[in-house]
Amino acid sequence: MSARRLIGATGFVALLTACVSLAPGADKVQITKNASDVANCTAVGNVRIPIESQGQLDIADADTRFRNQVIALGGNIAFVSSSSLGIPVQGIAYRCR
Repeated sequence: MSARRLIGATGFVALLTACVSLAPGADKVQITKNASDVANCTAVGNVRIPIESQGQLDIADADTRFRNQVIALGGNIAFVSSSSLGIPVQGIAYRCR
């Protein structure tokens, strides 16, 4: 295997390895694209996954970061307004009782 291929393969594996851990409770955050799911809830803030300096999204950590932001805002459900490859990247955090 050439050095170039080895470096490329190593980089690919690194992309698949998530570096961000879920915050306590983030695994229970409900994700929805249906506005009626949050109709009786209180909006607590906007959620947006930052774009890397090269203008790309770190898809390996995007879902975890999204859920962590919802928890940090005091939410328990997120209405997704934008996604990339099925991964939520922008939305609104809500608190539902």
